[in-house]
Amino acid sequence: MKNIYKIHLIGVGGQGTVKASTIVGEAAMKKGLNVVMSEVHGMAQRGGTVVTELKIGNAHSPLIEEGAADLLIAFEPAEALRALNKVGKDSFVIVNSSPIVPFTVSLSISEYPELSSVFEELKNKVKNLLIIDAQKIAKEAGSIISENMVLLGVAVATPNFPVDKKLVIQSMKENLPPKSIETNLKAFEKGFEEVNM
Repeated sequence: MKNIYKIHLIGVGGQGTVKASTIVGEAAMKKGLNVVMSEVHGMAQRGGTVVTELKIGNAHSPLIEEGAADLLIAFEPAEALRALNKVGKDSFVIVNSSPIVPFTVSLSISEYPELSSVFEELKNKVKNLLIIDAQKIAKEAGSIISENMVLLGVAVATPNFPVDKKLVIQSMKENLPPKSIETNLKAFEKGFEEVNM
């Protein structure tokens, strides 16, 4: 593993962005790695942006410099565009293709970009891009709420991810409600299988 592995997670309130970060962080600590993490909740309970930054390894500050993220996980497509400044030429970018349209759009206060243009822009700017229909996969696993675990499974399967799958699963079992473990594990495995690299 390189000296410091940097993960930027971005989503919308209620998508489980912070929970996914916590699971990765605790799994890394089980491996004996240093972890620093920050969270920003922008009106999270009202569908606002939630950002988590995670550094695994010899780091003191959790904040990721522009262009320095090893991995960007976007739980919502438009949010991926918001975080593109964190991505460098070798970064891996995982994007959930299922949009969450803000309530401001239905109030005609703002507009949601065309999905095709969002994906086109991402494809033009990112070399290592994985667009995943996490909502569909989560439904197949048994619960739409497990979209975050689908994306976590995809992340763990990307090259150079610093934490073993076994430790992530162990951390999931310790951080998720017992009655949801089976569905979340299924969602995680389905996400993991999406990556053929």
